[in-house]
Amino acid sequence: MRKKEKGCIFCKKTKEKKDGENLILYRSRYAFVMMNKFPYNNGHLMVVPKRHCIDLDQLNGKESEDLFFLLRASIQVLKKSLQPHGFNIGVNIGAVGGAGEEHVHFHIVPRWMGDTNFMPLLGETKVIPDYLENTYHKLHSAFEDLFLRRKGRKGGRKK
Repeated sequence: MRKKEKGCIFCKKTKEKKDGENLILYRSRYAFVMMNKFPYNNGHLMVVPKRHCIDLDQLNGKESEDLFFLLRASIQVLKKSLQPHGFNIGVNIGAVGGAGEEHVHFHIVPRWMGDTNFMPLLGETKVIPDYLENTYHKLHSAFEDLFLRRKGRKGGRKK
């Protein structure tokens, strides 16, 4: 069983300027996208506000807009890079709601037809078909491509 770090992992990771090591794929003005270090499936992402909020009602309008923008962008990147057949998107609020961290964040889990198997039931193990580092590089490049294309268009979103 892994040992829980003290303090908010999301706040810590954004202060460190080690995006590759911390699996942070993209930073916008009010939020960021990072890979889950212990993914349910390959490409499991989290979209997180930069400001520490424990509930959705603590987010201001700009943060909410930025989070939703990054949710949409993340889905575009995953579709282009990994070609999943569908997605599970959710947010866990509070320990009883399944939140492992008291900092609101959204999960995006790519899904493929037949991607569930017996391993999680028998051995508390999940088979992931690619290394985190390989997936990180593939998705990071796709985020860069997406936002470089947007900057070239009139009215593109600013960082």
